[in-house]
Amino acid sequence: MKKSLLVLAVVAAFAPVLAQAEAGDFVVRLRATHVAPDESSSLGATTNANIPGNLANTIYGSPTAELRVDSNTIPEIDFSYYFTKNIAAELILAVGTRHDVTVTPGAAAAKNLGSVNLLPPTLTAQWHFNPDQTFDPYVGAGVSYVRAMDNGLKAEAGVPIRISRNSFGPAIQAGFDYNLPGRWLINMDIKKIWFDTKVEAEGTLLGASGWHKIDQLGIDPWVLSVGFGKKF
Repeated sequence: MKKSLLVLAVVAAFAPVLAQAEAGDFVVRLRATHVAPDESSSLGATTNANIPGNLANTIYGSPTAELRVDSNTIPEIDFSYYFTKNIAAELILAVGTRHDVTVTPGAAAAKNLGSVNLLPPTLTAQWHFNPDQTFDPYVGAGVSYVRAMDNGLKAEAGVPIRISRNSFGPAIQAGFDYNLPGRWLINMDIKKIWFDTKVEAEGTLLGASGWHKIDQLGIDPWVLSVGFGKKF
């Protein structure tokens, strides 16, 4: 009996220290985030369809050329608010993720066009399965708004290229918080975001004035994050 009371006393003493999220809690996380685009592109075909002269081979080196966007790892901060133990909203803010953009007539002949900076704030609603446990897994869904900045790209012969449209897209996620003493936590999270954008080329050097659509680029990145956070 005395041993049982002692165990209960120890549990009671540590329960506040290891407290999990409650309704009204606010969580701040700092994470390293790896953004890996999963592109779909029809650069050569779209260029030939929209600019007279079947110029894809001249501009890119192949009529079947495609755009590729490389991966990058960036710092990221996010904020969560718990409406209940199980339901939270998460806003992800990043400093912007810079990606090199290349044209690939073939893997051995990739040509660098420059780089583009993407700003992807994302808002998701989460369901936490085990809010009162040390290991707290969750799933979520929401929306991302991707803004393209500093996107001064150039193809062969100095033809200017731009990503001309910012885009909303759906996002899904899965991850977990591992709760630590003092209301600290370790977090791991994976997201899939779908968005596409219009890519245009300036036609003056090609004998076609104005900007012309050359691709409907689907970027559709996987976003993997790991870091730590604090409940308030």
